[in-house]
Amino acid sequence: MKARRSGFGAWALAVFAVVLVLLGLVLAAGGAWLVALGGSLYYLLAGLGLVISGILMLGDRMAGAWLYLLVFVATVIWALWEVGLDGWGLVPRVVGPLVLAIVVLLFMPVLRRRAAIREVSP
Repeated sequence: MKARRSGFGAWALAVFAVVLVLLGLVLAAGGAWLVALGGSLYYLLAGLGLVISGILMLGDRMAGAWLYLLVFVATVIWALWEVGLDGWGLVPRVVGPLVLAIVVLLFMPVLRRRAAIREVSP
């Protein structure tokens, strides 16, 4: 039996997870178009990572948070590879994902609690 969603943390997590899925779909669609034009695979892969991360978080799985953090680390590596240490070049590539990473970190206790509830439920 699936643990019932209750409380602000659980609902906020669900909303955030849906936002991640939607952002990921947009990023993956644009990334697929870019790949078709001969561009970088980054956007397609990052978008798919966000979609999967959001779906896992909707299922109260810690793996979703870890996957997002992995996508974030890959984003930083890609950004450094693309623009080097140019601060103004890094800002548009890293700040948005960093904000999402901070939110993911803030939701980790909620995910742990939800996972524990799920394990106890028969």
